Amino acid sequence: MAAPTGNSTVRTDLPTVSLSTAQPLTAKADVLVLGIRGDQEREGVADALDLLGFSGKDDEIVVFPAGDRASAGVVVAVALPAEPTASDLRAAAARGVRRAPKGSVAVALHPASIEDTVAIAEGVRLGRYRFTAYQTSSSEDASGPAEHVVLSSFARQSAAGRAVEEAEAVTDAVAQARDWVNTPPGDLRPPTFADAISALTADVTGSAVKVEVWDEKRLAKERCGGILAVGRGSETPPRLVTLSYAPRGAKQHLALVGKGITFDSGGLSIKTGPGMATMKIDMAGAAAVVTATLAIAKLGLPIKVTAYACLAENMPSGTATRPGDVLTMRNGSTVEVLNTDAEGRLVLGDGLALATETTPDLIVDVATLTGACVVALGERTSGILGSDDATIDRLASASGTAGEPMWPLPIPTEITAAVKTSKIADLRQHNPKPYGGTLFAAAFLREFVGDVPWAHLDIAGPSFNDGAPYGEIPNGGTGVAVRTLVQLARDLTA
Repeated sequence: MAAPTGNSTVRTDLPTVSLSTAQPLTAKADVLVLGIRGDQEREGVADALDLLGFSGKDDEIVVFPAGDRASAGVVVAVALPAEPTASDLRAAAARGVRRAPKGSVAVALHPASIEDTVAIAEGVRLGRYRFTAYQTSSSEDASGPAEHVVLSSFARQSAAGRAVEEAEAVTDAVAQARDWVNTPPGDLRPPTFADAISALTADVTGSAVKVEVWDEKRLAKERCGGILAVGRGSETPPRLVTLSYAPRGAKQHLALVGKGITFDSGGLSIKTGPGMATMKIDMAGAAAVVTATLAIAKLGLPIKVTAYACLAENMPSGTATRPGDVLTMRNGSTVEVLNTDAEGRLVLGDGLALATETTPDLIVDVATLTGACVVALGERTSGILGSDDATIDRLASASGTAGEPMWPLPIPTEITAAVKTSKIADLRQHNPKPYGGTLFAAAFLREFVGDVPWAHLDIAGPSFNDGAPYGEIPNGGTGVAVRTLVQLARDLTA
């Protein structure tokens, strides 16, 4: 773990996961995480479970000394549904290892397939995530994570081993996205974030991914009026980071665009104090598209990916953009600004225009864009909006496979019309009415993608968990959308 002060690339060490065909009660480990989904799976531990009143319902967990019941010293019994899905197993594995004492861990959740086995391995790694870079004393073992083994009847199959190795690449990407979201905003401003992306890209992929960084002078030369307008109130100028992965033989081109507001004060339309408290999270979209691209490259997926991280700090000052200003965007459209706290759509507009110029097969943007999406879908479900039903269905399918809840929302005709109601510019930046905010923002973004198939993921709710951990989701940054984007790339190359 790198030193915290001024650190912008803090990578959490997750445990390596191996596979074994050992039986649960005889597996050699300090701790046994044991899934319970019926009377048969209580054999050997039924007395302890009965004594502790374990009902096996919901997300129940009990921890008890194994005694002579198992080779492990401690048993963590985790309730499972009668027919658990991969998402159920992923979440149960994470809950189990979070409750496990220190030491080596064997996880026995009885997977019925290689896919189930991989989900358990993902849950183990994601459940072990901790962000401790800013703690002067941490309970984490300085020697690194202990051994973790998933018990599976598929352990000896080479396909299972390869799939678990691939899962490590994806969960490492999720952990990096979480680290960036959790980093204090004073230590992750646009120039330092851009430097961190460049350094990580070289470290993870060597020359497989090319990086280009545009500073404020290049952004002006390239007519990126949205990114410049959002960043001009800050003493640290904006950046645009482009990652390019183009493997030989790729037949599909996926473009990813991420909102990277490293801190959002609201600008001159300033937020309340409580509203600013977690605004370091406003770069979660950029973190997701960057880390997903690096994971795709590390996996060697045969798809071209171009990712745009649109980085700015939205601050109030004498140079800040004012409500009433008119901007000229990368695609030449003029935009009347009416609320400087609706800044994400401005940086994304430039990013989407640039992506469209490369004529990809699909564009996906990811952003903590609207509080209205949290009102509509809650804190654990992202919104999917897009250019057509087929594109939305493709994203919904990928998110379902990845185990990240997302739900389609429409872009109605009347909302599209409202985007064009400015009296002095081509487009109106902010909704004139106090409802449909998520739909209006998506309708605005659609103006920058032309005829290219496009989907927008609004991750405002699930990007950050300020409550207790649940499933594979920790307190703090969640790394949401990384797994979905990697799965999307897999689907496109299937």
